[in-house]
Amino acid sequence: MNVVALQYDISWENREDNFDTVRRLLTGSAVSPGSLIVLPEMFATGFSMDVAKLAEGRESETEKFLSSLAWQYESHVIGGLVSRDPSSSMGRNELAVYDPSGRPVALYQKNYTFSYTDESRHYLPGDGLAMFRWHDFTVCPVICYDLRFPELFRKGVRNGADLFTVSANWPDARLRHWKALLEARAIENLACVVGVNRVGCDPQFRYPGGSRIIDHHGVVQAEAGDSEAVLCHELDHSGLVAWRREFPALDDIKG
Repeated sequence: MNVVALQYDISWENREDNFDTVRRLLTGSAVSPGSLIVLPEMFATGFSMDVAKLAEGRESETEKFLSSLAWQYESHVIGGLVSRDPSSSMGRNELAVYDPSGRPVALYQKNYTFSYTDESRHYLPGDGLAMFRWHDFTVCPVICYDLRFPELFRKGVRNGADLFTVSANWPDARLRHWKALLEARAIENLACVVGVNRVGCDPQFRYPGGSRIIDHHGVVQAEAGDSEAVLCHELDHSGLVAWRREFPALDDIKG
């Protein structure tokens, strides 16, 4: 049950450059069959508001790339992409998940768009979760700003989630929040959390990295600094189950 998290400097609005970076990082890493490969939010373009330029239809180049990675490495792959909402001119900030045969198994739309910037003017928020099974884990992928809303994670737990992935473009001005909230979501939900951020700069922000793999006790098992990195860690589902039995705080949830 190996997690592989890729942290890198996303080339602005340049899919092919970013595809090449992901290929290079994975080629140099020990990705065993059956791994879970997690990429940042909008991994192929950066956090751009140019929906007209970035939006892709289904069976897009980005989806084909993710599918090919999953098949090549015989692993589940989670990666962010942009599509257009069919009923408006706005976009959807999404995560697509592919299984080891290259088939799509989940598609998640970011529930909380970032009103502090102008994301909310360009992207529609989603209203549901998209979970999938990976070995013994039930995985619930979310995106960046979603991390600030514990009720979303609690909804995931109520539906069986015990591993959350957070794909992000989280800026350096709030790095302390990123680290603290990832740990909090793990501790309060007795769940593993994988936070995957980027490094480098885009036209608006600077990004500090700080990708982390956190266990069900809220203990950081692997952490990246502020440069390109690949995190690999084996997660322990049996230990998580034992902890939930020993410390049944989830049974005391009200409402």
